[in-house]
Amino acid sequence: MHLAYPAVLAALLFCVGLYGVLARRNAILVLMSVELMLNAVNLNLVAFDVWLRDTLHSGQALTLFTVAIAAAEIGIGLAIVLAVYRNRGTSDIDRLRDTAETDEAETLPDTAETDGAETAPGRADGKTGKTKKAEATT
Repeated sequence: MHLAYPAVLAALLFCVGLYGVLARRNAILVLMSVELMLNAVNLNLVAFDVWLRDTLHSGQALTLFTVAIAAAEIGIGLAIVLAVYRNRGTSDIDRLRDTAETDEAETLPDTAETDGAETAPGRADGKTGKTKKAEATT
């Protein structure tokens, strides 16, 4: 058998997986696309091992390691996706990016301690502008 057949099939599998990683919005489909990419690498490893007639079968040994790493990756990845889905209610990757905290979101005006407190620099309303972290420690 020619080396070109499995190499072309592996290239097609890798391209489909890469498209899935870049274009999909669902986290589970992204994980499936990563698995396609890993399977393409495994196919290349075995094909080149057979083509080179390696006596140690190092390509097949590396394939076993890749399969073990892929199994661990999918287990941890699915656990993370399920935890995020339970907390957020969605596994849409674009919506998860919008939940990042910024410094502006943490700044809250302190309305309870405006009497006798110094004003924050740049604030004309007499509020101190403490953050959530500062309020949690006091």
